[in-house]
Amino acid sequence: MRLLMALVLTAGAATAQVPSPSAKVQPPTNPTMTAIFDADQAARDTPRTIDWKIVLPADRARRERTQALLDAGRLASADDFYHAAFVFQHGETPDDFLKAHTLAVVAVARGKADAVWISAATLDRYLQRIGQPQVYGTQFNHPPGSKWTQEPYRRDLLSDAMREASGVPPLAEQEKQREDWERQLP
Repeated sequence: MRLLMALVLTAGAATAQVPSPSAKVQPPTNPTMTAIFDADQAARDTPRTIDWKIVLPADRARRERTQALLDAGRLASADDFYHAAFVFQHGETPDDFLKAHTLAVVAVARGKADAVWISAATLDRYLQRIGQPQVYGTQFNHPPGSKWTQEPYRRDLLSDAMREASGVPPLAEQEKQREDWERQLP
């Protein structure tokens, strides 16, 4: 019995010393990618006063710089891919949004838990851009002369538990957010 207990304890200690795949040391974050991300976010600090004639060309330039870093293999950390996902999320084409989604998935796979929301949002934006309904409910828009909406939206495809697991609010909170925007933003 003591021998069996010793073997169990030894096996447990041996496996406890083996690092898990998720415990890998992250490569350093690329400071250029961080600066690109910071500029992308700063351009959106005050949504009511965004000058799209300035922001859209700057967004294009940030995507080009990010793509150059990707092509050169200069992005490696979870944060790098997370930052790149946001830059491409602010793209213009379905390919931009699909790339953003892929970058977000890589960020999650490399341990960036916060990237799960941008993964959902990029998928929604991609689906809407190709004429399909979103599935998480992350995209709101305000067509001229209409109320704020998330349509087209497949509310029945994913449960609120799936939304929560993806960092997305449940349907009731989404509706409250839509109503709040309707009251606050013309």
